[in-house]
Amino acid sequence: MNYSTIKKTAVAASLVAALGFAETAQAQTPTVFGGRSQYRTWSIGVQGGITTPNTILGGQNGFGQKVGYFQNKVGEYYGLTIRKQFSHLFGLELEGNRGRIKTYNHDLVTAPETANGARSAETSVNWAASLNGVFQLGTIDFMRRENAVNFYAKVGLGVMAHNPVQFANNDFTGNEVYNNAGNWGEEIFGDREATGDKDNRLTGFIPVGVGVKFKLSEVVALNLGYTMNFTDDNLLYGPVRYDGKQKFSNVYGGLEFTLGSRDKESLTFTNPVATLYDELKDPSLRNEVEALKQRVSTLEGTVDQLSKDSDGDGVSDKFDKCPGTPAGTVVDGSGCPIKFPEAQQLTEGSAGYFAPIQFEFDSSVLKTESYSTLDKLAKELKDNNATVTLDGYASAEGTEAYNMNLSTDRANAVKQYLVNAGVSASSITATGYGEANPVASNDTEEGRVQNRRVEIKK
Repeated sequence: MNYSTIKKTAVAASLVAALGFAETAQAQTPTVFGGRSQYRTWSIGVQGGITTPNTILGGQNGFGQKVGYFQNKVGEYYGLTIRKQFSHLFGLELEGNRGRIKTYNHDLVTAPETANGARSAETSVNWAASLNGVFQLGTIDFMRRENAVNFYAKVGLGVMAHNPVQFANNDFTGNEVYNNAGNWGEEIFGDREATGDKDNRLTGFIPVGVGVKFKLSEVVALNLGYTMNFTDDNLLYGPVRYDGKQKFSNVYGGLEFTLGSRDKESLTFTNPVATLYDELKDPSLRNEVEALKQRVSTLEGTVDQLSKDSDGDGVSDKFDKCPGTPAGTVVDGSGCPIKFPEAQQLTEGSAGYFAPIQFEFDSSVLKTESYSTLDKLAKELKDNNATVTLDGYASAEGTEAYNMNLSTDRANAVKQYLVNAGVSASSITATGYGEANPVASNDTEEGRVQNRRVEIKK
């Protein structure tokens, strides 16, 4: 193949790839249906048909100066396909064919022969291979979950090895006046040197076609189509009266077999629009949606019940073993008041006393129930221009060094809250004491809860 062929090949390959991957990117994963994994996407096909040395687009017959002088003669054409379906709209297909293309002069008296006296030509396509992008165009059974009839178009890029032979008679007999594989082809026309192939010419071609598929079963489909093949060769039929790129077409029929488990649908015949419509209109699915709504409503009610806290102590009613505790009472995880030593048996609001600020395990984050206590403390400090000492403590879990840092962080968390509330930082002293001065035993969880604290001293 010459530079022109390589250039056209690259352009056509880029076009096929761009169209294919754009289509794949657009519809690669049909999220409504769970993706390609739930479908069968591979298929193989066998096909056979006839060729003709022109196309439905019209134009000059490849082996003659005018249409009518040289007539079409059908030749056989057959092959195999392997296809991967990337979405319900697009797939890539590898196609291989072989066969013959024929044309002849039907009138020996009035119609001229070619320059070398040929009156018929036969081109043997020893092999032709192409990579095609296949685009699904539409369906007849539009509102069914699976299509039964699909229309498609394809465009691709290929290479073929062929040998044109021209005969002196119009019935493909008599002397061979041209044979690409014979010595006279090189001596007279000098074409074989350009091919670089002793027996065949290598030619690039672009197949463009349309077709229709009929679903016969879950595995087998009938495939009918028409393809125009535009080659990059002006000697497809041997030397002719004009120098132009030749073309031919083929009509074919065949069977396509979908590979994979029969439990899965074929992506080729899947109709996502109809599937979506069916799912939206399916009474059983609507009932399932309503059941799910009911379950969600029940779940929301359960969550509301679990989060209900009538006495506002931070423990939900379902787990509160001491309901109705007075506002501001320091409680443990079960909602019961924490018993402090006698020295601290004062109620919040007593002159100069504020209950310790409690913390969760291994945490220096203030609980929301502490905000009201700290707001009252901040107001009192600002109104009286007073000072306060914050002593942070931790329970005995972990190392002493870790607990010292944790207690300091707890004291500083309280200090930062007061500063944010408008208290001067210089009037606040925050110190961490780690595991020192426990107010209850660290051998029980109830005691450890009490020890995770910041004491407020004025």
